[in-house]
Amino acid sequence: MRVIINQNAYELPENSLVQDALELIDATPPYAVAVNLQFVPKIQYSQAILRDNDRIEVIAPVTGG
Repeated sequence: MRVIINQNAYELPENSLVQDALELIDATPPYAVAVNLQFVPKIQYSQAILRDNDRIEVIAPVTGG
């Protein structure tokens, strides 16, 4: 299936999880994740099933002031 991660298209097997998408892009914590503009809590990364054409945003915190 096709998913969009941070505006880039990727292929993942059917029924992949948010955790699978994070591993695919080698995401390094800390970060927050949203699927189709809905925040996904960290404890759900290994449970939240992705669907074809889901849009995933992996957002790193910004520091400074």
